[in-house]
Amino acid sequence: MTRQRLFALGQVVSTPNALAFAEKNQTDLLQLLYRHQTGDWGDLEDEDKESNEEALINDTRIFSSYSIAEDKIWIITEADRSFTTLLMPSDY
Repeated sequence: MTRQRLFALGQVVSTPNALAFAEKNQTDLLQLLYRHQTGDWGDLEDEDKESNEEALINDTRIFSSYSIAEDKIWIITEADRSFTTLLMPSDY
């Protein structure tokens, strides 16, 4: 079943650390972007998931977190939907 995309990603960029981590752990970044864009926010607390749901209405920043191996990859889409960034928590 294909899920509906909920918002535009804009230009997608990544930190070198996130790219290296994804390659090392054989992680499909396109799949993570799809999950993010279709409302699967990953490993967030309920409060953060609710903030993302509100962000869809209020055009504010959207944040997802996906646990992989012993770490996480974060995805952040800016409020104006011009950029989406993949990064590691240590990059923030």
